[in-house]
Amino acid sequence: MAYFYKVTANNKQGYKWVCVGDAPPDPYTGKRKQISRRADTKKEAEKRVNKFISDLTSYGIDTQKNKKLTFEMVANEWLSIYSKGKIKQRTIDQRASTIISICKYLGQLKIDRITHKQYQNMLNDYDSKRYSTSAIITLNSVANMIFKYAIKNKLRLDNPCFGAVIPKKTRTVEEIENDVIAEKYFEKNELIEFLEATKRYGQYQDIEMFYLLSFSGMRSGEMCALKWTDIYFETNEIRITKTIYSKNDNRGNYILTPPKTDGSIRTIDIDSSIMKLLKEHKELQRKAPRTMNSHDMNFVFCRINGSPFFPKIVLSRMKKILLKTTITKPATPHIFRHTHISMLAEAGADLKSTMARVGHTNAKTTLQVYTHVTDKMKKDTSNKIKIRYSDILDSTESQEK
Repeated sequence: MAYFYKVTANNKQGYKWVCVGDAPPDPYTGKRKQISRRADTKKEAEKRVNKFISDLTSYGIDTQKNKKLTFEMVANEWLSIYSKGKIKQRTIDQRASTIISICKYLGQLKIDRITHKQYQNMLNDYDSKRYSTSAIITLNSVANMIFKYAIKNKLRLDNPCFGAVIPKKTRTVEEIENDVIAEKYFEKNELIEFLEATKRYGQYQDIEMFYLLSFSGMRSGEMCALKWTDIYFETNEIRITKTIYSKNDNRGNYILTPPKTDGSIRTIDIDSSIMKLLKEHKELQRKAPRTMNSHDMNFVFCRINGSPFFPKIVLSRMKKILLKTTITKPATPHIFRHTHISMLAEAGADLKSTMARVGHTNAKTTLQVYTHVTDKMKKDTSNKIKIRYSDILDSTESQEK
């Protein structure tokens, strides 16, 4: 027998009806099981409860089969199927790593016995271990896909992820007051200092790499995947069609894949001075001796045997150069993308053109830096006007007196 009650809601009538009905008892414990659903009307709420109970009865789970299945078993089964889709190897490896993190808590538990409380406790514990909010969101996203797979295959009845609360860290006053956007890109004087240090202390190919990153906005993985066939010296353009990935940064084990998104496939114009650097680099590379086991794949940036650089190498070289500067920002090669966005904003490029150049399809990241720089420019413009016309502005004060 179903019963009803009201709860407050943000709809026109200010409340919703909740219907509670009896479902078949728990197959393991025999205990009573109640299902509740809410809707704007009694009739709709009852309809939802009846449908769930009907589905529960018609599409029950195989309790004998599920006694043998752990979360880890189902997660690995899901991953093997997930991997057969059009998924990049980097993403598959990331999903596998996330599953390992989830399995530390749920791995050996039976797939159909995991409760919402156990699941929420896992998220809370990762929060207490100071995992970032984005990392916990990723955990939740992967777990949700696995439990949906389990429900679809009648391995359990419900999804313990439903209604889970993602712990969010409270920002401190210092974090709010600090200009975190300014930390994401190099100011002009910082870029000059870094590039000067590169000229003075950098290794072979560093100058070409870091000038290219600064004045192209490409990702380090895209740069490492560049081949000479992607460089058009006649038109001063570079075609970006791929990125490089190696799970363990193994020199002999890497793959070239399409860039992050379809919007990342692009052709960009490059300043002639940068193209001149690349042309000189190509000539030096052509004259350089090759090792006995050379496998020349025509990469722009590579080792003596022709094998390509990885983003980790770019990061390592950047850190060494940063030690020779006064720059204290927590910089990685990605900072050059944001620096390039700031350059474009200062040059007056519109947002759409800026996004197209750096290969962004989501405006959020571009907009953060772009807006910050343009707002700063507006303030600078106001100050410049004040300085240039100070005599006129000051005369208003004398008139008031």
